[in-house]
Amino acid sequence: MKVNQFRVIMFVLIMVVISLGEVSAQFLKVKGTVVDNKNNLLIGCNVTVKGTNDRTITDIKGAYSIQIAKGGILCFSYIGYETVEVIVKSEEINVVMKESVKDVLEEVIVCGTGAQKKVTMTGAVTSVNVGKLRQVPISNALAGNIGGVMNSEEYKFINENGFKEVSEVPLSTFSIDVDAASYSNMRRFINKGELPPSDAVRTEELVNYFSYDYPKPTGSDPVKITIEAGDCPWNTTHRLVRIGLKAKEIPTDNLPASNLVFLIDVSGSMWGEERLDLVKSSLKMLVNNLRDKDKVAIVTYAGNADVKMESVSGSDKQKIREAIDELLARGSTAGGAGIQLAYSIAKKNFIPNGNNRIILCSDGDFNVGVSSEEGLEQLIEKERKSGVFLTVLGYGMGNYKDSKIQTLAEKGNGNHAYIDNLQEANRILVGEFGGTLHTVAKDVKLQVEFNPARVQTYRLIGYESRLLKDEDFNNDAKDAGDMGAGHTVTALYEVIPVGVKNDYVGKVDDLKYQKKEKTVVKSTGSNELLTVKLRYKSLDKDVSKKIELPFVDSKGNNVSSDFKFASAVAMFGQLLRNSDFKGDATYDKVIDWAKQGLDNDEKGYRREFVRLVEVTKGLDTDN
Repeated sequence: MKVNQFRVIMFVLIMVVISLGEVSAQFLKVKGTVVDNKNNLLIGCNVTVKGTNDRTITDIKGAYSIQIAKGGILCFSYIGYETVEVIVKSEEINVVMKESVKDVLEEVIVCGTGAQKKVTMTGAVTSVNVGKLRQVPISNALAGNIGGVMNSEEYKFINENGFKEVSEVPLSTFSIDVDAASYSNMRRFINKGELPPSDAVRTEELVNYFSYDYPKPTGSDPVKITIEAGDCPWNTTHRLVRIGLKAKEIPTDNLPASNLVFLIDVSGSMWGEERLDLVKSSLKMLVNNLRDKDKVAIVTYAGNADVKMESVSGSDKQKIREAIDELLARGSTAGGAGIQLAYSIAKKNFIPNGNNRIILCSDGDFNVGVSSEEGLEQLIEKERKSGVFLTVLGYGMGNYKDSKIQTLAEKGNGNHAYIDNLQEANRILVGEFGGTLHTVAKDVKLQVEFNPARVQTYRLIGYESRLLKDEDFNNDAKDAGDMGAGHTVTALYEVIPVGVKNDYVGKVDDLKYQKKEKTVVKSTGSNELLTVKLRYKSLDKDVSKKIELPFVDSKGNNVSSDFKFASAVAMFGQLLRNSDFKGDATYDKVIDWAKQGLDNDEKGYRREFVRLVEVTKGLDTDN
C-alpha cells in the first residue's frame, strides 16, 4: 500500500511540474516598435498589460519590450492618439497608431511612467511639445538623430572673421581658448553620416583638439610663446602665421589637492545610453584617478537641485561610485538652481591654494528658473569671483544646446568638452586629467600688432566668440580664458604681405559730406612682420603680467610637421563651414597636408582625423 501511495505522490508531483512548465511557457517576452500613420516614431508611448500594473514605455527609437502571458492584451496609449489594444499571439508586435480627433493636445508631460495629461500631473516633470516629440522619421532616428527631437540642437551664429587692413586696424586682440568641444561634436555628425551645421564648427577648437610640440616655459612665466610662418596652403601667395602657447607642466604627484563638485543634470532630457548612462561611465573613470587628498561632492538637478552626496575623500571610491550608479533621469531642468547649489557646496569645502572646481555634466537643455543665455551668463559672472572654476562636459544627441554650454564655459573660468563616447571621456578625464583640471595661468589674452611696412591685411582664423576690444588687453577687470598644466593653445593668422594682390578688401566710394585724409604710414625701418603680446594672471594675483615677442618672417616654407597638420585642420574647418575664405582648399589637399604632419601622433588622434576627412569627402557633394 505504501508503494502505491508513493507512486501516486510521485505521479502528482510530476504532473505539477509539467503543469508549471506549461504555464511558464505561456509567458512571452514581446517586443516591437510603435509609429504613427506617417511612419514617425512615438517616444514615451505607454505600453500596458491590460488588467495589471505591468507597463513600460517606448524608448528613443520607439521600441519597447515587456513580458506578458500568451493570449493577454497589450494596450498602447499616447496623448493625441487613439488607444490600441492587441491580443498577444507572437513575440513581436509592431503598432501603428492613429491621431485622435477628440483629444489633440499641444503639450504633454513626460515622466518616468510615460506621457499623461498636464492637468493630472504634479511634481517634477518636463514639458515637451508633441509636434517635436513624436514626429521623428524612422530613417533619421536610425541614422543617429538620438533623443527624439528633430532640429532642436542650438548653436550660436558665427560671423566669420574677415580681413582687416593694417593701416586701419593694426591690432588684433582676443581671449585664448583651450576648448575642443567642437571637434568631438563634429566627429559625432560625421560618424553618423551627416555634415555638421556650419555654426557647430568653431575652427579654433578643431585646431586646438590636438597637442603640438611647443617648447616648454623655462623662466618664471608659466606660459611660453612660439611663432612660425609659411606659405598658406589654400592660397600660396599669402602667408600663414602660427602662434603657439605652451603652459608649464606639473607632475601628477605635485598637483594640488582637488575640491570637486560633480554637478549632474538628471532631468528627463538626459535619459538614455548617450546621455546619463555615458555621464555615469565617464565620471567613474575620473573617480579612479582621485587621490586620498582630493574631495568630491555630488549635486544633481532636475525639477529642483539636491545634494546627492556630501563631500567625501577621494579614497572613498566605492561610496562615490555607488552614488553615481543610483542616478536616474526624470523631470524638468532647473540648471540655474543646480549651478548655485554647486557653487555653495564648492565654497563650503574650499581648499586654499587647491583646485576648487565644479564639473557640470549636461545637454544644456535648461527650462526651469534661470535658463536664458543672458541669465546664465550673469549667474556665472557673479559666482566665478569665488575662486571656483567650472568645467562643462556636454552630452546628448538631437537636443544638445551647445550655445548655452558654450556660454557657461566661456564665462565660468573653465573649459568645455563634448563627450560623444567613452574614448573621448577617457581622453578628457583620464589622459588629460591634470591639464584639464589644474589651472596655471588665468585670464590669458593675446594681442598681435602687425607691421604695416610688411603686412597690408590679415585675418584671425576662428576665435569669433573670443574677440576683445583693443583696450580690453590692458584691462585686468576683463575676463579671459585660462590655461591648465601642460596645455597648448594655437592661433592662426592668414596674412597678405605688402605688394601682393588683395581681392578680399573692397573699396568704398569717397564720402560726399566730408573728406577723409588718407592714412600715411611712416615706416620705422623694422623688418618684423608682427609682435605678439600676452597677458596673464597668476592664480593668486589680480594684476596681470605682460610677455612680448617680435617675429621676423624668413619668407621661406621650411615649416614643422606640426605647422602642416594645424594648417590641414584649419583648412578642413573652412571647408566644413563653406568659408568665403577657403581659397582653393580641397579635401584631398587637407589629407595630403595632414599626412605630412603625423610625426607627433603617439595616441593616433591625427590618423583618426585623416580618416574623418576621407569620410567627409564622400559626404560633401558641394566641395
